Amino acid sequence: MSNQSGSAEELCCSPVLREPLSAEQSEALARMFKAVADPVRLRLLSLIASHVDGEACVCELVGAFELSQPTISHHLKVLRDTGLVTAERRGTWVYYRVSPEPLARLASALTPGELAPVPA
Repeated sequence: MSNQSGSAEELCCSPVLREPLSAEQSEALARMFKAVADPVRLRLLSLIASHVDGEACVCELVGAFELSQPTISHHLKVLRDTGLVTAERRGTWVYYRVSPEPLARLASALTPGELAPVPA
């Protein structure tokens, strides 16, 4: 067998399985995975992404939780610090939007090639 680029192994395996990650890559991915491993942050990410126009005001997010506004702000800061969301202040409110590139990096890190269809 030849060792050509695009082999079956390269096409079916995620970056994590194809070659070892550098220390910098693993640290960056671990920070993002840690951020979304928290149920509140995962839900915040989902609420923002699924909101009309793909952005949500912090005033709309706080009401979805039985948590204080400072706690929600802390979780949003963690998501911002990892680059998973961006924030824009408009007057007194801050609007959040999911950043597609970091989210795609998380997905592709562990996704082997083409995903098989989910059985019905």
